[in-house]
Amino acid sequence: MSYHVDRRQVLKVSLGAAAAVAAGTVAAQPAAAAAGHDDFPEVPGMSGDRRANEFWYQLDETTLYNAGQEVKDAYTAIKAHVGNIERGMREKWLELVAQPGYPHTYAEFMEPIRQPLAVLSRTQLGVMDRYYGRDHHRLVRAFGWFGEGVLYDPRGHAPFLVHTMNGTPDIPPPGYHTWYAYMRAMMLLDIDRRRWERLAPALSFAWALQSTGRPAQDKVNPPMPRRTVRRLAATWLVKDVHRLDQDFRSFPYPEGLS
Repeated sequence: MSYHVDRRQVLKVSLGAAAAVAAGTVAAQPAAAAAGHDDFPEVPGMSGDRRANEFWYQLDETTLYNAGQEVKDAYTAIKAHVGNIERGMREKWLELVAQPGYPHTYAEFMEPIRQPLAVLSRTQLGVMDRYYGRDHHRLVRAFGWFGEGVLYDPRGHAPFLVHTMNGTPDIPPPGYHTWYAYMRAMMLLDIDRRRWERLAPALSFAWALQSTGRPAQDKVNPPMPRRTVRRLAATWLVKDVHRLDQDFRSFPYPEGLS
């Protein structure tokens, strides 16, 4: 099995995404105004880009709150293997990435749960495709708004009414490391590898934004300064997974942002 990453292709895609984010960042606004041509039902009180709100809401519904039996079975199998579908995955990756033999050791450890991971990959990417198709630049912007915490959705589960990684300004969210651990397992097992390689920098961008802005999760947050967003986009969206393997070893915040 090959773990080679085409760095030139990743860099080309990431630079394009960074440019799109830098050119297209917008301030938070009422969801009805942000919807534009999107034909989604109005949600009173919603704030931020309407499509991004819908995307993150449906991703939560599909993978967590109203997951289908196949997804629940996948979680059961993963839990049996790692002990906990969140902390277990995260801690195993943090353990193995710091030891000789990585990434082969991590791939070998994850091989027994290849099929459940494939279910989660197909489910998550299916939601992304439903709302963004192959428009990677718009999807990256959705990850950026997620990190900024400017997607307020009254349909959420209190106190988490903002689509961002669960946590508080005082309690750092560990979910970015958890999702990265899943992404790396999928890449190394060649489960939609190229797509997760493209999405990993977007996840890191969101992590850097939330670590910098530390938004609240129960109220509308102001957007971060555009200069800060552009700087973080230019820094994080150009990284390949080899660089991100090093960056995500810093827990819970990126190095220098503790």
